[in-house]
Amino acid sequence: MNRLVGQLEKVRRRKTDKPKEYILSYGEQDFIDLISYSGLEEQKNYVVIDDQYIRTLFISGYPFVASSGWLNNLVNFNHNVDVAYHIHTVDAIQALPKLHRKITELESTKRAMIRNGKIVGPEITDPLQSAMTLRDKIQRGQEKLFQISIYIAVRAGSLEDLNKVTKLLETALASRMFYTKVASYQQLEALQSILPRGEDVLSQKRNLDSSTAALTFPFMSSELVQESGILYGVNKSNNSLVILDRFSLHNANSITFAQSGSGKSYAAKVEILRQLMQGTKVIVIDPEREYKLLSESVKGSYIKLSSRSKQKINPFDLATTFHNPDDLAQHTQDLTEIISLMAEGLSATEKAALDKAILEIYKQVKRPLLEDLYRELRTLGQMKLCDRLEKYISGSLADVFNTQTNIELDNRLVIFDIKDLPESLRQIMMLIISNFVENQVKAKPQKRLLVIDEGWMLLQHEESARFVSGLVRRARKYYLGVSIISQQANDFLSNDYGRAIASQSSLRVLMRQDTTTIKNVASEFNLSEYEQNFLLTCEKGDALIIADQNHVAIKVVASGKEHPLITTNPAEVYHL
Repeated sequence: MNRLVGQLEKVRRRKTDKPKEYILSYGEQDFIDLISYSGLEEQKNYVVIDDQYIRTLFISGYPFVASSGWLNNLVNFNHNVDVAYHIHTVDAIQALPKLHRKITELESTKRAMIRNGKIVGPEITDPLQSAMTLRDKIQRGQEKLFQISIYIAVRAGSLEDLNKVTKLLETALASRMFYTKVASYQQLEALQSILPRGEDVLSQKRNLDSSTAALTFPFMSSELVQESGILYGVNKSNNSLVILDRFSLHNANSITFAQSGSGKSYAAKVEILRQLMQGTKVIVIDPEREYKLLSESVKGSYIKLSSRSKQKINPFDLATTFHNPDDLAQHTQDLTEIISLMAEGLSATEKAALDKAILEIYKQVKRPLLEDLYRELRTLGQMKLCDRLEKYISGSLADVFNTQTNIELDNRLVIFDIKDLPESLRQIMMLIISNFVENQVKAKPQKRLLVIDEGWMLLQHEESARFVSGLVRRARKYYLGVSIISQQANDFLSNDYGRAIASQSSLRVLMRQDTTTIKNVASEFNLSEYEQNFLLTCEKGDALIIADQNHVAIKVVASGKEHPLITTNPAEVYHL
């Protein structure tokens, strides 16, 4: 120490004629004092360093059977603790004689107990069987032997808090059959064993085979972080941030299942805000007028579609002319699904005639209307089909579906409000909007997100279900992600097209479920028992995110500035 101080003094004298950053002193204090703690107090079972109370414990007892994630309770312990592992290899040549001796002792004890008429319990049979199995595996080269020490340093601002956290830690580990002891009268040695110096001064070792040691390290802690992504929430297991880029997955589609009131729309709006910050353009089909405040907050385009609205979409309108015959064929099939839904079903003959009529009107008119199709169908003699379409041409719904498009998707956020439409027409309008968005995306592919709230409506008829299933399948080609939100999980998962949509969505967001839906959800997404219980008991805003093969439980959290922009709570809106 004296030599170090002398060297520092020489450095100080040599550097005083240099700029201030070279001076290794601060006032009258020596440099060594600046990097040292001000004081240390050692007690029987804790130490105090700079008003921080620190207690070090070690694991003294382990469960008989090791399973994957058996130390999760320690790794995910939600308090201020430091964990140190010391793993030492044991030479098999030295280990085998000791194992032989231990086996001999246990067998002798077992024979003596049998000879005396005593019952041989698991306290003898279990370690005997374990030792014999380990011996055989070491001899065959299937296992190696290690000595492992696990130390936990608990830190707190007061002795009362230190005792409280210590009790919580002991309880958490005891629930998994781990037993801990405080390093009484050895707190300084234990603290040195915690420091990142690789010195096991306390030397509280336990023999473990390589398979068991592997289950303790690396930590079994689920994390999902992608630098290019957005923040989806806080990891429920370890309080880390879940940052995900859905456009880096196999596809950018997502599906959200949740009970009413679980916070699914709130979670969707949080994602929308953060996608906008990343430069993603977002289009929302809103059947319940839940996104109006969000649109106003970020100066988005709010399009209200109804019989009295001046804003219109022509289902036959195209963003560009077709250069590829396959594009026209796909558009014709999409229009067939929309017309079939409007006409409440089509026969095979009517489908053939409709296909022919659509191709013909595009030859005649650059921007055809529904009335042009109606006129062509009359020419082809499809009077029954024309009768079913009459109300859309000259009846009460003529102003809704038989007009030219007068809206654009040039804003970064576009909300389509269809709440004022009769429920029977909402499915039709959802399809028309989706088809319109797809045509716009084909004309100018860029990073876009289409959010369809209350998506269960689209499964009520085969035509709309088939259309959306195809849209989800094709979206990736045009840099489009489709987000479908529904509270009717059973409706989706009991429908062939619904299951196809779910399978084509790389991102799945599952929020609170009830006993009527959890079975189908668990079966479809291969959930563990823990994940099922989580979805049955989780709080509002909690979710299980499945991104490709990653499963992470999160808490959706909005910042103080985001929350006022997306909340629909009447009390909060009124207060604002």
